[in-house]
Amino acid sequence: MAEASPFLPAHFERMDDSPDDQFYVSPRFVTHIDDDAIATIRRFYGETLPPHGAVLDLMSSWVSHLPNPNTYASITGLGMNEEELRGNPQLGDWVVQDLNANPVLPIADETYDGAIVTVSVQYLTRPVEVFAEVGRVLKPGAPFIVSYSNRCFPTKAVAIWRALGDREHADLIGAYFRLSARFDPFSAHDLSPAPGRSDPVYCVFAHRSA
Repeated sequence: MAEASPFLPAHFERMDDSPDDQFYVSPRFVTHIDDDAIATIRRFYGETLPPHGAVLDLMSSWVSHLPNPNTYASITGLGMNEEELRGNPQLGDWVVQDLNANPVLPIADETYDGAIVTVSVQYLTRPVEVFAEVGRVLKPGAPFIVSYSNRCFPTKAVAIWRALGDREHADLIGAYFRLSARFDPFSAHDLSPAPGRSDPVYCVFAHRSA
């Protein structure tokens, strides 16, 4: 029997509930965390994602924060702005999709060897559905890594994210993994490179259950 969700609709309300495709209509060719934080995430992805595999970069933009693209067989991006995705040199292909409007991924079962979401999970209004879909398109044993910092567009972050601190965010993401019923137990890591001098970095990941 599936675990009952503890979440209420109010947990996923946002200060700005206008359609996301309007918010993301203009490209933002900026990075949302500093260089040390980016390097830390890139290193962790390189250590955790299987080499030579097919990788899905969800909520992607013009930067994927992945190691050299030659490390992987393919990198597919899914994001909100086509101009940003087109400008990402690491992506072999991409899909423009608003996961809050439609969490169903246009991808066949067990396609990917790994998946990532980088500093964007706070914007998901239907996270358990999205995590379940990621589990569906991953091969058994494949990792799904969610990285986050303390930076966000506050008007678009969901209420429960805004109400919690960095440590509680890990438990929240862990609940998304657990409620999706697609993953083994999650692991959470504080990877902050230089506390007080760089943006904090945290990663939560789990492997697709067999």
